[in-house]
Amino acid sequence: MSNTLDLARETLLSPAGIDDQHLQRIMNQLMSSRLDAADMYFQYSRQESWVLDDGIIKEGNFNLEQGAGLRAISGEKTGFAYTEDLHLENLLEAASCAHAITHAGQSGRIAVTGARAVQPLYPALNPLESLPDAQKIDLLKQLDAAARAADPRVKQVTVNLVANHDTILVMDNQGHLAADMRPLILCYVNVIVEENGRREQAGTGGGCRGPLTWLLEEDRALGYAREAVRQALVNLEAIDTPAGAMTVVLGPGWPGILLHEAVGHGLEGDFNRKGLSAFSGRIGEKVASPLCTVVDDGTLPGRRGSLTVDDEGTPASNTVLIENGILKGYMQDKLNARLMGMEPTGNGRRESYAY
Repeated sequence: MSNTLDLARETLLSPAGIDDQHLQRIMNQLMSSRLDAADMYFQYSRQESWVLDDGIIKEGNFNLEQGAGLRAISGEKTGFAYTEDLHLENLLEAASCAHAITHAGQSGRIAVTGARAVQPLYPALNPLESLPDAQKIDLLKQLDAAARAADPRVKQVTVNLVANHDTILVMDNQGHLAADMRPLILCYVNVIVEENGRREQAGTGGGCRGPLTWLLEEDRALGYAREAVRQALVNLEAIDTPAGAMTVVLGPGWPGILLHEAVGHGLEGDFNRKGLSAFSGRIGEKVASPLCTVVDDGTLPGRRGSLTVDDEGTPASNTVLIENGILKGYMQDKLNARLMGMEPTGNGRRESYAY
């Protein structure tokens, strides 16, 4: 974590001349009224995306954003302000705006105490730089060719390649620092097939928290192209699903989205604290079949859903939500964990520094 923290400082703070003394000053300004909690979230994000459609590169986009969000919390009330300019005067102004919204809790002077020791779950690399642009374009064309070569009924191929690199640094009102450098890649292949006037489509893909070269290992990306064609051809022979209630068996993979939508949101701490979930107040009760166990694991090395630390600086965890049908707990950020008398589970996420 110390190396990651140093890299995050160089990326986020050094260009604006911000050091630990400045961080203390900003946090003291944020905590100048009585608060229960506060934090500062710095982010530098780069994203690159490529789209090949019908053998032609149709899109090539690059986005960059940088900023800091400052949050002050009193009870259930949150004051928030953000700035895209990371120089001291702007950060102090944002701190004043955030703390002005809240008026109760505790106050005090804050000193930077350093970073917690956390084992990184992925390399601190920039995936945008892991392949030259020419090789990225060549990969897109290879996948287009592989899909078309798989079957003459393939009529259209679209390939998406996305690489993200996020650098974040968080400081809380205890003076604890946490940093993360998050690579994230995705390759997705979609195909349309046609036979006897019937057209069907299918798509598949994957990615990791690592370099784009991961897609070249073991022909992973080529496998996506072939699998997309296979699924589309199966769809050509598919019949309408019978109506009515029936038992459905789901295999591993994208059906995980169904689990997420069916029970995932209902197991988030805020919904349960407010009594808005079907699972509110039911810890220890049977809520599913004894065959059902649901785990939220953010600690799998290199996986897209894993995080070394969440956006509040809490290490990700392996959280058992339902075990053998019994409700065991909820996914928690710091605010809801504190209000519910529970421990945070590393599920505090932000859309960006501006939220």
